[in-house]
Amino acid sequence: MLVLALDSSTPRVTVALVDVAADASVRILAEHADDAGNRHGEMLAPAIATVLATIGAVATDLGAVACGVGPGPFTGLRVGIVTAASVADGLGISSYGVCSLDALAFAHRGGPLLAVTDARRKQVYWARYDADGARVEGPDVSTPADVAAAMRGQVERVVGAGATQWNDAFADFTVEGTDPWPQASMVARLAADRVAAKAPSEQLTPMYLRRPDAQPPTARKPVTPR
Repeated sequence: MLVLALDSSTPRVTVALVDVAADASVRILAEHADDAGNRHGEMLAPAIATVLATIGAVATDLGAVACGVGPGPFTGLRVGIVTAASVADGLGISSYGVCSLDALAFAHRGGPLLAVTDARRKQVYWARYDADGARVEGPDVSTPADVAAAMRGQVERVVGAGATQWNDAFADFTVEGTDPWPQASMVARLAADRVAAKAPSEQLTPMYLRRPDAQPPTARKPVTPR
């Protein structure tokens, strides 16, 4: 089955097309990533078009969509989830959500580790994984110093852009600088069992972990007539 996978939970937008076989094995057909900054809405649709064109496919060839659901900053994460849900709804195909930190950790599997991405406001999103790659704590959001203090003695390896950005806080750990972003192909691999089993479509619920910066006014300001 041809599956579109994507993740927009970080400043790096990533999209992949994969073939998921009946035994849940995954073959990566095309993958594309861009540093989006704050331009997720401008860059995601062209990235999807690029991977489709790479293998000569069209949207109606898709059998399912897999999407990273965060945690991540509000706007970028919402762009990816809305896009994935719209594609699935428009084509009448199933959608599956994957924790973006799980996708990041999966690329570095092979022992206990901590996955960390930037949450802005001098904080990081994080989750801890055991030797088998299973998430055992998190996801959560904290300051880098607080996460590092809590994780001492529990893990030695830290992965992700949040760790390289706050390398002073994680100086006591082995920080792996390669592949610091969640990859769409890893999102697809983590959804493959559900795709192969033709599991019911899931509602893509974002992991925001905190309220957005913008807040509606709680009361109208009094106006004094002149």
